[in-house]
Amino acid sequence: MLKPKHLSRGDTVAVVSLSSGSLGEPNLIHKYYLAKERLERDYGLQLRAMPNALRGRDYVYRHPEARAQDLMDAFRDPSIRAVICAIGGDDTVRLLPYIDFSVLHDNPKIFTGFSDTTTNHFMMHKAGLVSYYGLSLMCDVAEYVSINEYTREMMENTIFDPQPRLDIPCSSFCAFEKEKVKWAEENMNIPRPRRKNTGYEILQGSGKVEGELLGGCVDVFVELFGTELWPKPEDWSGKLLLLETSEEDMPDEQLCWYLRGMQAQGILSRIRGIVFGKPAAESKFESYKEILRQVVGFEAGLPELPILYNVNVGHSYPIGLFPLGLRYELDCDNRRLTLLEPATI
Repeated sequence: MLKPKHLSRGDTVAVVSLSSGSLGEPNLIHKYYLAKERLERDYGLQLRAMPNALRGRDYVYRHPEARAQDLMDAFRDPSIRAVICAIGGDDTVRLLPYIDFSVLHDNPKIFTGFSDTTTNHFMMHKAGLVSYYGLSLMCDVAEYVSINEYTREMMENTIFDPQPRLDIPCSSFCAFEKEKVKWAEENMNIPRPRRKNTGYEILQGSGKVEGELLGGCVDVFVELFGTELWPKPEDWSGKLLLLETSEEDMPDEQLCWYLRGMQAQGILSRIRGIVFGKPAAESKFESYKEILRQVVGFEAGLPELPILYNVNVGHSYPIGLFPLGLRYELDCDNRRLTLLEPATI
């Protein structure tokens, strides 16, 4: 997998709206200017909106080819060093007919986002590129008051100043979706409430396992099954499977069905472990654990397959930035997750 170069002061970062066009809506455009000011002031970066990124929900929805054009042009442009998604959504898969994978492969650069951006991460994987799960412009870079310290540290240790080996701790604080501050310009000075986090949990397994990280938001997988983006069963061999769920409060039985589908494809029996994100809905924190034990441990007959739970990824708060396609170590006995190589070059 090809790694991009790390970011430095003076670099240009492009923002793209590859799913929802929310960033361009009049009541939310302040998020763009907040992120622009913050990146320039704190990191010396120049933020550039691609031509269709700020055209609003209706135009962006009706023109998947324009969204794809922004992505292709951002990768072709040698002056752009990183591409950050504005936010997720629910229809990124509509870009697939317009993607030139050779353009992605020939122009490796930092690409970040989560949620529906899972589809784009699988595009990067197909193109042979390392990509970075997490850090959308609206949710994270433009977090009200400031970028929280957990996200900031993960961002700095991966795409700015890559560490030779990076321990990824569980955040000491957290919040659930119901505690989110409503996005409105008058709320820009209101910090998100926090509570004490409970730390990593090992649902099953022992010892240490290593593997490249691959996966994303489970909600999106149903749109990818059977497409050219979905890896073949053998491509999952030796991987650590990254799973997280969206703010839509996925029913327990739906998570169960998705996991059963992955087992039926032969995926669960090929991977070395599962890294599972903290649910956005507090009501699902305990029940998802039982579903994982039921499907993976009992139905799939894999009670020793390591499962790390309560990870700060995706729709969790706060979130880290997880390079996909690089090697990690999951240490069950010490409840520790470690990136074993520099995230960027």
